[in-house]
Amino acid sequence: MKLILLNILLFVIMFADNTQLYAVQQYDSRDTFALNQRQRAIVAIAGLTAKGDLQRLKSQLNIGLESGLNVNQIKEVLIHIYAYAGFPRSIRGLQTFMTILDERKANGIVDVPGNEASPVNEDSSKYERGKRNLEKLTGVIENGPKTGYAAFAPTIEKFLKEHLFADIFERNILSFTERELATVSVLSSIEGVEPMLSSHLKICLNIGLRPEQLQQFVGMIRQVVGVREAEETQKVLNDVLKEKIPNSQ
Repeated sequence: MKLILLNILLFVIMFADNTQLYAVQQYDSRDTFALNQRQRAIVAIAGLTAKGDLQRLKSQLNIGLESGLNVNQIKEVLIHIYAYAGFPRSIRGLQTFMTILDERKANGIVDVPGNEASPVNEDSSKYERGKRNLEKLTGVIENGPKTGYAAFAPTIEKFLKEHLFADIFERNILSFTERELATVSVLSSIEGVEPMLSSHLKICLNIGLRPEQLQQFVGMIRQVVGVREAEETQKVLNDVLKEKIPNSQ
């Protein structure tokens, strides 16, 4: 009798775990405004890496590979994360991915490496290239005097333009849309960065993501990262949508 009860308990635990792990696959692909499989995988991988939940990250890395992301694309997501969550989270994500690839190889699974990043056309300084990329993302021309943190600490503004928006965003392994989905997923998974999350949700709208897709994104944060994180993200998104689309609420 005890053995039967134990087996039932194990089944329940496995079922609950799989429900959570495969949240990335629960959306109807026939929905015109749904995030696609690759985009959903990026959201899950970025959020769990930023949170440091490496055990559940393993399953989402496998799902990402099965969802059409190649090895270099997933590596690029994990590299991108360091700009927003720091090197420790990024490196732990990469180490976890190495383990997954070794396990898959041992099981006879051959994963597609994918292309390396193409050489960058260095037609101007990194600062100017980063500035142009940021203008494309935000839709705002950067020609006024520096304000806020950029005026207070000009060095970090220079680093942002030259490194984040030039060195990183110019790498063509991921699209701007994929990078922004990774970014908002990271920012939704850590506390106290609501102004940055708001800015990047606005960028998501500016580069073509729809409100319905961002609502789906919040649902994924709820399922994959956590309820508290999703509730805070929803508040920020609600404010963004009220500003950008006044009749959206």
